[in-house]
Amino acid sequence: MNKAVSGFSKLSKEDKINWIAKTYFSNPNQAIDLIKNYWNSDLKLQKLHDDFIENTITNFYLPLGIAPNFLINGQFKTIPMVIEESSVVAAAAKSAKYWSTRGGFKATVLNTEKIGQVHFIFEGDAVKLENFFQTIHSKFFSDTESITKNMQKRGGGILNVELRNKTNLITNYYQLHATFETKDSMGANFINSCLEQFSKTLKHEANNFGGFSSSEKNIEVVMSILSNYVPNCIVRAEVSCKIEELADKNIEKPLEFAQKFVRAVQIATVEPFRAVTHNKGIMNGIDAVVLATGNDFRAVEAGIHAYAARNGQYSSLSNAKIENEHFYFSMEVPLALGTVGGLTSLHPLVKFALDMLENPSAPTLMQIVAVAGLAQNFAALRSLTTTGIQEGHMKMHLNNYLNQLEATENERVLIKNHFKHNAVSHAAAVDFIENLRK
Repeated sequence: MNKAVSGFSKLSKEDKINWIAKTYFSNPNQAIDLIKNYWNSDLKLQKLHDDFIENTITNFYLPLGIAPNFLINGQFKTIPMVIEESSVVAAAAKSAKYWSTRGGFKATVLNTEKIGQVHFIFEGDAVKLENFFQTIHSKFFSDTESITKNMQKRGGGILNVELRNKTNLITNYYQLHATFETKDSMGANFINSCLEQFSKTLKHEANNFGGFSSSEKNIEVVMSILSNYVPNCIVRAEVSCKIEELADKNIEKPLEFAQKFVRAVQIATVEPFRAVTHNKGIMNGIDAVVLATGNDFRAVEAGIHAYAARNGQYSSLSNAKIENEHFYFSMEVPLALGTVGGLTSLHPLVKFALDMLENPSAPTLMQIVAVAGLAQNFAALRSLTTTGIQEGHMKMHLNNYLNQLEATENERVLIKNHFKHNAVSHAAAVDFIENLRK
């Protein structure tokens, strides 16, 4: 059967669904029913979701969970988290409660600078190009006034534009490297619009510059695009307490725990294989809040992982130390986030999440997201250095196994009682339920 299709985007939603069902499924009606079961009964709301992307056929649900009791800079926050992985929300909430009685989390925004670049080829004298750039520098600001006017009213705009010579990397390759302040918006569309005007200004002014030869006037703009690597858009999150205050029912020897915890972070600092998993745990917390608040988790992921490798080797994002009989645990991460624009005013649950966070500014959201990442990292390292990661994690997975096995309510009670005192695994769950059903 030919599975190629022409003009798919022009088909109606129903026709798209019918084509997929008939082309790929032995029982088309069953496939159609499944797709439509995930439609929202509110047609206006469904239309809103349909318009978020192209070729929409249905909704794909992820759970929205809540992690309460986060004491951040002296104020309690309840944090929304969108994620499918078992135990993430529970671990975040556990860390939040633990640190709420030990001074809470401190968070500080160190900078909020965003970056964009115009990449271009110039076949000529670098000194002449530098002179040309200095001559037209102010034009980059004046030619974008119509774009930046509203952003400037909010206290943002273009911070600087500089010329960067990259000919040692690629022949004749240069950049306009621009920095921006975008206030409460993530700023992607604003930055890209400015950059595209920069490229027009660059080409137009070069064509009229008397100091260039005819060949030098022909600047080739390769592309104009923001960067998701924002090493000067940084937030710091941290916790600290006296070592003896670390004690609780699972930490009977706080100094020993602190020393082992610090060593675990040191290992992630020097060993990339461990660092990747270590940082993935941080991203469990960060991505979940980024998704819940309608931000771009792919951009955040890319920027943070680049930052983790900024010194030439991929390394831990977090740091831990023991000093003057105190335990310190902290993290600095780049986070380009927005609380206006994009999905923030369109997606009802994003608006709900931001309302629950008391409508934070972008810098405040940066603090909340970073704290969620640090809390997640603390929970993971605490488990790894005490009981082990699997005990709590696998018990959270038990519900998934019970759903797969279609366990009844009575079976669920018996199985959960059994696994309170026994190791959880898929095989063990299958064996136990099979024995029950015999």
